[in-house]
Amino acid sequence: MEGPLTADRWRDYALLDCGDGMKQERWGDVVLVRPDPQIIWPRRSGEPWTDYDAMYHRSSGGGGHWEFRAKLPEEWTIGYGDLNFRIRPTNFKHTGLFPEQAVNWDWFSALIRDCGRPVQVLNLFGYTGAATVAAAKAGAAVCHVDAAKGMVDWCRRNADLSGLSEAPIRYIVDDCLKFVRREVRRGRHYDAIIMDPPSYGRGKSGEMWKLESDLWPFLQECRQLLSPNPLFFLINAYTAYLSPTVLTNLLRETLHDLDLPGRIYAGEVGLPVQSDGKILPCGLFARWEG
Repeated sequence: MEGPLTADRWRDYALLDCGDGMKQERWGDVVLVRPDPQIIWPRRSGEPWTDYDAMYHRSSGGGGHWEFRAKLPEEWTIGYGDLNFRIRPTNFKHTGLFPEQAVNWDWFSALIRDCGRPVQVLNLFGYTGAATVAAAKAGAAVCHVDAAKGMVDWCRRNADLSGLSEAPIRYIVDDCLKFVRREVRRGRHYDAIIMDPPSYGRGKSGEMWKLESDLWPFLQECRQLLSPNPLFFLINAYTAYLSPTVLTNLLRETLHDLDLPGRIYAGEVGLPVQSDGKILPCGLFARWEG
């Protein structure tokens, strides 16, 4: 069986070990332990980890909290090639970066650099903007959209850290569906679309987002934003019950009537486990490239 695309080019990040529902990671000089629902296998050693700076504990009623064993900076920076990212342990166990996505950054950055023309990229559900920063560093003009102002501000910080304070990046705080519909009415077009939609979400006015029912109509809206000569389309998903084949079918249906050449490829992304060579699966993707 073909395995995940593995983000194995990191120097400032490493997945040190994992098992029994937890993972031990190095983020620069800081070691964190966090839960991960995919890790249903045991740890080989069976011994508790002692080498970590902070551990996230889930609460029985939902949520959780960090246990700090060392005094950490409020935030710190790690690098991937010529990209730099702000890292900060959040109240929801996350750090502001999904390192497995480096395989997608490498892929679309090469497409942008090699296409020989200006590229307009739309990054939807853009979170803290790692994909935005990677695309801008490769030479694209990027529109970054997320409903949370804090995430958009974090993206701006990441861009500044990566030497992109003057880059052509639009920072938009908005509901992604509403923004896409307005862009359609404005007649705007993009050469590439990146999206990382959540499984569930709730808008400021109480709107509900559910991936399995709302992704297809959202893709139909996004299709109208593609330029006549698009470069790529990338869908990421972290929903366990979907499969790469489902994302392939959705992307094929999205593009089928546009008479576009190119290919669709889908699969998993993952991270190598330093201790024993396993691969931790971290999500799904589907890519179209012209």
